[in-house]
Amino acid sequence: MANIWSNLRRIARHRWYSVRNTIRGAIPAPLQERLEQQVANSEQRHSGQIRICVESALPVSYLWRQASARERAITLFGKLRVWDTEHNNGVLIYLLLADRAIEVVADRGVRIPGAQWEAMVKRLGGALAAGQWEQGLFQALEAVSTLMAVEWPVDPPAARTNELPDRPWVR
Repeated sequence: MANIWSNLRRIARHRWYSVRNTIRGAIPAPLQERLEQQVANSEQRHSGQIRICVESALPVSYLWRQASARERAITLFGKLRVWDTEHNNGVLIYLLLADRAIEVVADRGVRIPGAQWEAMVKRLGGALAAGQWEQGLFQALEAVSTLMAVEWPVDPPAARTNELPDRPWVR
């Protein structure tokens, strides 16, 4: 019975976040533009592709089956074609506001130790909890870019192509 009540509370929270359109306050259009530029700048340092996805709430179909933020992040990883880069080196940074969840999904070509991802997620979570959205997301982008530049340097620089949109996917 407790599980039913916790699921109903989660559904209500997600619907509340969705109705309030919390995303506008967290990631306003000017911040989306700055993040787009930051992603474009960071991708000049490596051949990987980075996508930022921020969602205020899960779709109802996910809530009814009690899906996790991780499941949604993996779905978006495929739906937004982050998996479909030439070198299999795409990275998705996913934020789910209603659950206060952060997920990082990396393609099979990205072999960065989990501890480094976890440290980045922890720093991002701390910044977001403090209301420092821009600083936290910029730090996360810098951390991912630094790791990617070591593993996937651009060689030669002129050969770099942008395979995915740099603008954050925000819903």
